[in-house]
Amino acid sequence: MWKNFREKYIGDGAFWRMLAVIAIPLVVQQGVTNLVSLLDNIMVGALGETPLSGVSIINQLFLVFNLTLFGVLSGASIFGAQFYGVLDWRGMRDTFRFRIVFGFAVTVLAMSVFWLWGDGLAMLFLNNENNSPAAVAETMDYAMSYLRIALWGLIPFMLSQTYAGLLRETGQTLHPMIASVIAIVTNLVLNYCLIYGVFFFPRMGVAGAALATVIARILEAAYVMVYTHLHVKQYPFIAGAYRSLHIPADLCRNIFVKGAPLMLNETLWSVGMTIISSSYSSRGLEVVAANNIASTAWNLFCVLMFAMGSVVAIMVGQQLGAGNIEQAKQIDRRLIFFTLVSHLIMGGLLFLAAPLIPLLYEVGEQTHALAVDMLRIQGIVLPAHAFVHVVYFTLRSGGKTMVTFLFDCVFTLGVSAMLSIVLCRMTALPIMTCYALVQGTDLVKVLIAIPLLKSGCWAKTIIPK
Repeated sequence: MWKNFREKYIGDGAFWRMLAVIAIPLVVQQGVTNLVSLLDNIMVGALGETPLSGVSIINQLFLVFNLTLFGVLSGASIFGAQFYGVLDWRGMRDTFRFRIVFGFAVTVLAMSVFWLWGDGLAMLFLNNENNSPAAVAETMDYAMSYLRIALWGLIPFMLSQTYAGLLRETGQTLHPMIASVIAIVTNLVLNYCLIYGVFFFPRMGVAGAALATVIARILEAAYVMVYTHLHVKQYPFIAGAYRSLHIPADLCRNIFVKGAPLMLNETLWSVGMTIISSSYSSRGLEVVAANNIASTAWNLFCVLMFAMGSVVAIMVGQQLGAGNIEQAKQIDRRLIFFTLVSHLIMGGLLFLAAPLIPLLYEVGEQTHALAVDMLRIQGIVLPAHAFVHVVYFTLRSGGKTMVTFLFDCVFTLGVSAMLSIVLCRMTALPIMTCYALVQGTDLVKVLIAIPLLKSGCWAKTIIPK
């Protein structure tokens, strides 16, 4: 019995070596990124709750762009991973061009929207009669100061995501990690110098945090681009990539058919999450600050979960591209089992660490208490969230993008977001009761995910043979 269980859910040494090679750089990259985000928050939070809330609001708006861009790039990445599975360099080159062209278009559009209507979008989080006009005006001032500088980092962010995603599809996760570590260290050092005016740097406050982020993203994009183009023999698909921006019509059409639901999914999912955050914020600026603390810590405890989504996309996608359907299913089972078990542990650690994390911030007692309760709830739901996350990437690896669209964003908008509006804006329930009920909707998604996974509908090759 143990032998069968081990074969089905745990795997052999070769499997774990492959997992380690791909996953460890991703975990390190995600871990360092989110650790620095936590330190950034602490630095901004030392300026007060109002600056922290202002930066939090803009980062929530940027989340919509980040996930929309992820959706655009993901449509091509499904094909890229499968093209690499059969060593089709022309196919990978064409998917790269697709990402550059459409990623640039989405980024320019987002920058225009934020520049023209950023203040109106930020006010959606401050429309609460309990907030004093002075506090709202001060928060908006910090938010706009951060936004006007930070949006110039969106183009290098798009380039780094495009190149890093391309390399990951080949199984190369080390150099995207190095690029991120360079950017993260730069961001951390410059944050400290520019926020507080250390050494010969001016004291810029939240504007300094924004400038540090822009510089870090430029360095990240520069490293990963230069590395890729200097190793043409290792990555032959990059040779001549810019000689033409022509994308074959049939591939473009296929990417749109498979990728449009992904782009809509990520965009609408992020809109749903923004609605949820806005609903929470209707209960006061203390809730905005507490949610920012909890969200940043949540990201730090989810580094393995985020990495495992990418691991599923790479390892399962390559097997599907090569036509090894049963091997893809076996690898997927093992990856999901590992993800679930590891996040039972991570969820417990988050629950236990909840009272300690808000102590890192200069916030009032009410904000501290709210953050502790939010973190405990997150620790309880983390295993369910991790399971749903890797099932999403499993479905996506086989091109089941319409299923993921219904499973992810339609559920988030139709259930979670609507529930947050009703509970937070239309009832007098305590904010933590509302928060727990909204977060608990992931348990319903688990019940939907299990039969989708078992059906095997996702285990298909989608590239031309």
